[in-house]
Amino acid sequence: MSFHEIRFPARLSFGSHGGPERRTDIVTLANGHEERNSPWAQSRRRYDAGIGMRSLDDIEALIAFFEARHGQLHGFRWKDWSDFKSCKPSQDIGREDQVIAHGDGQATVFQLSKTYRSGEQTYVRPIQKPVPGSVIVAVHGVDQTEGVHFELDNETGVLTFFAPPFDGAVISAGYEFDVPVRFDTDRIQTSMANFQAGEAPSVPVVEIRV
Repeated sequence: MSFHEIRFPARLSFGSHGGPERRTDIVTLANGHEERNSPWAQSRRRYDAGIGMRSLDDIEALIAFFEARHGQLHGFRWKDWSDFKSCKPSQDIGREDQVIAHGDGQATVFQLSKTYRSGEQTYVRPIQKPVPGSVIVAVHGVDQTEGVHFELDNETGVLTFFAPPFDGAVISAGYEFDVPVRFDTDRIQTSMANFQAGEAPSVPVVEIRV
């Protein structure tokens, strides 16, 4: 799969709507009870950036970005303004925002992740597109320095320590992140609203697995 490590212009994604979706197969039995099953282990997000009036410069930037991605062919980064931090959107990121793993004295490679909690239930989401320069890491509360204690692949979200964290060590991280997406259409339709602005009624994008 071809992926371009470039973010869709954040000023254009601001104000878009969208969010996570799930796929659930539901079978209603003869007695009225249901059997529910999901073939997806991970949720998938969809967005639409075509909301509202845009300046003609914004429309030009949208078309240029679409053409450079060859429509649906190449994936790209997307900033989800409602969910782009390891912490709450109103807070500053911290090294202990997310516990991503516990050391066993041998493993050195770990995937960045974000845990969503509601009551006693949790969902762990792999984070594969951290924003370069935003990731901060701690091992059992002790700050770690990139290039000294670990290296990070910003294209996969894989964290590699130069020495394995000790058995039982809490490995935590804070970061900003993007969503890997592609356009969900091969056509962008625009209209001229006036001499200063235009409209792009629908610009759908969908999350992809990388």
